[in-house]
Amino acid sequence: MTYKAFLVSLLSLITIAPACAHCYPEKIYQSYWCKINNGQTEVSLYDKTRVDCITEDYAIEFDFANKWAESVGQALYYAFCTGKKPGIVLIIEDYRKDLKYLMRLKIITKKYNIKVWTITPEDIPAVRNCGN
Repeated sequence: MTYKAFLVSLLSLITIAPACAHCYPEKIYQSYWCKINNGQTEVSLYDKTRVDCITEDYAIEFDFANKWAESVGQALYYAFCTGKKPGIVLIIEDYRKDLKYLMRLKIITKKYNIKVWTITPEDIPAVRNCGN
């Protein structure tokens, strides 16, 4: 690898890494929350989409806080397909940065009667330090 190619690769990683840096992958939050709430994870629907978690009453979408808007559409769609109530678990990793997303989500979910829960890295057993 040439020096120039190395620098281009390094710069690519530096610009991409912060956008992807989460304490845990979404699946960890999903698995933990769904298990303690007696749900079933990754339930496939007729169109090959998958609901993150289905409980007795809810079809639930999990998303990181900055993806709050996407979670609304998915939760409503999953609820429609399953005949359950829509729910969202918003993953809050940095309260100061993520509060604005939670507030936006609460405005729209109140209007459309979507249940919202939150989960943080501290909620997961054997938490690692995320630098917050």
